[in-house]
Amino acid sequence: MSGPQPSGPEIRHVIRPVIRVVLADDEPLIRSGWATVLSVHDDIEVVAEAADGHAAVEHGRTADVVLMDIRMPGMDGLRATDELARNAPGTRVIVVTTFENDQLVWAALRAGAAGYVLKRSPASDLVTAIRVVHGRDAVLFPDALRRLAAPRRDAPHVPGLTPRELDVVRLLARGLNNAEIAATLYVTRETVKTHVGNVLDKLGARDRTQAVVRAYELGIVLAGESAQPWGR
Repeated sequence: MSGPQPSGPEIRHVIRPVIRVVLADDEPLIRSGWATVLSVHDDIEVVAEAADGHAAVEHGRTADVVLMDIRMPGMDGLRATDELARNAPGTRVIVVTTFENDQLVWAALRAGAAGYVLKRSPASDLVTAIRVVHGRDAVLFPDALRRLAAPRRDAPHVPGLTPRELDVVRLLARGLNNAEIAATLYVTRETVKTHVGNVLDKLGARDRTQAVVRAYELGIVLAGESAQPWGR
């Protein structure tokens, strides 16, 4: 016989999946600071630390997110990001840097980073960034970096996007997620997912971030166009 049944409405607690994070920076104090910031969040677990790109790649293959400094000894963060993008597509890389206007940051995004955060940013920005890239539903692409974006002269021809797909890629570049794009365009989330998939295929991009990078390089989205901070 089953036990007593609850007399009132059942209360269900939504449990977030734990995001496994690797901290990659050659400064122990930086890694310690990141670890302290992240330790108070139940949905984030620091699973490893790395002082260079080689260790970042080794530990990052089985992690969800890697916080990656660019300038490290041995293998730098740029090469490490490229290695993870090619060999561990399930791992998302966030470049964490001191330099706001740094061409290496743009290079890291082209190599496969999911976004970037400044080291001087509030701790809450770092936590939000981890959750955003892990959710894969928005692009972590701050305004400051847009100023580095410019169309490439050697950009190849790309099959044309439909007017609605152009709308979608421009909204992606503003950092909107599927729900926000759907509300903006007055369509369903499923329709947005279809458009995003078409955009990725036509631009030859493996994810949203790469689609936005390609869109800037091809002149589909122009620097400063419809600019909006990602952390609005």
